[in-house]
Amino acid sequence: MQRTGMDQIFTSGDEAFRREVADFVASEYPQYLREKTASNEEYSREDYMTWMRILAKKDWLGSSWPKEYGGTGWTLTQRHIFREVLENADTIRIFSMGVSMCGPVIQRFGTAEQKARFLPPIVRAETWWCQGFSEPGAGSDLASLRTTAERFRGDDGKDYYRVNGQKTWTTYAQHADWGFFLVRTDTMAKKQEGISFLLIDMKSPGLTVRPIETLGGDLEVNEVWLDDVIVPVENRIHDENKGWTCAKYLLQHERSNLAEVSRSKNRIRKLRALASEQRDAHGDPLIDVPAFRRQIAQLEIELMALEVSDLRALAATTSGQDATPLLSALKTKGTRIAQRAAELIMDAAGPQGLIDHEGKPPSADGGMAGPRGGRRAADTYLNMRKASIYGGSNEIQMEIIAKRGLEL
Repeated sequence: MQRTGMDQIFTSGDEAFRREVADFVASEYPQYLREKTASNEEYSREDYMTWMRILAKKDWLGSSWPKEYGGTGWTLTQRHIFREVLENADTIRIFSMGVSMCGPVIQRFGTAEQKARFLPPIVRAETWWCQGFSEPGAGSDLASLRTTAERFRGDDGKDYYRVNGQKTWTTYAQHADWGFFLVRTDTMAKKQEGISFLLIDMKSPGLTVRPIETLGGDLEVNEVWLDDVIVPVENRIHDENKGWTCAKYLLQHERSNLAEVSRSKNRIRKLRALASEQRDAHGDPLIDVPAFRRQIAQLEIELMALEVSDLRALAATTSGQDATPLLSALKTKGTRIAQRAAELIMDAAGPQGLIDHEGKPPSADGGMAGPRGGRRAADTYLNMRKASIYGGSNEIQMEIIAKRGLEL
């Protein structure tokens, strides 16, 4: 995507910061990860952790955290620039639900002891976290969850919960050391009022993780079964039956990241490069075909508008304003733009976007045929179908916009 009038909001200090981040990434980002990205290989847990540890050593992993908890204390603009530089460099994603979701909840609602215990390992990239929210019968209607936590006094005189139930779509649970779970601690209360927020060791006896293969063939999401899993009450964040308050706060943070402006910019850059390589039936580059070029331009215009709204939402949440309707709009529009970019990449890649189960695109000799930017386009396209659902389905977000944003 071309640089736009948006860049005029950045000061000389901001541009100096951009160069600092870009220079750091250029010198410190591992070459083997660059090669994995270029060949569209799947990443391992260690790949993600390697990059997060490098950022943590620089004290940059907690880019949105206050300094008192080991974060950067960066301004809103610096955080925006940081994300943009990483996407421009096509680095592996900072996949840390600890940093982006659970950490802020602990900061807001945790005790001093819980902050001292859980926050340092998160911001040092020593622990991997997963999110245990959705259930087979409680996805968009999350408050209908049925996983229960029964409180009891142990033989050691301490209080515990006995947790039973099932969670689903738990992203990268197979890698996780810890999980943050919503559980029902009062079955008689109204559904939002009887929920608690528990931190659970993923190695606990009775906890089982089972992979779910996605449409693209990835093992990214999982079922998690909890059979008489024992959790100390001291691992509960906030008061008992106040977990819905934690969940709403967490979902605000999650949705503020789901616009994914920088990531969509990166996809459009790849789309333009791919469309310059690929030819239509007449031998003309796709980028020169007016109908296709018009679709790219329309997507860029929508993304520019989304970026402005994203900055507005970040400013609102930073100042303590209720940006719930705007965050819902960002999530809805952001996922639609991301899906549309994946669709256009698939259109541009054509048959070279397909890939078989051995990791090879279709070609006469079985080699890596086709333009590099088009490889695994089908996988990305299929994987992006779920974007309409995660973080709260787009239909639910539109209901929030109608009720809260339009004050109906």
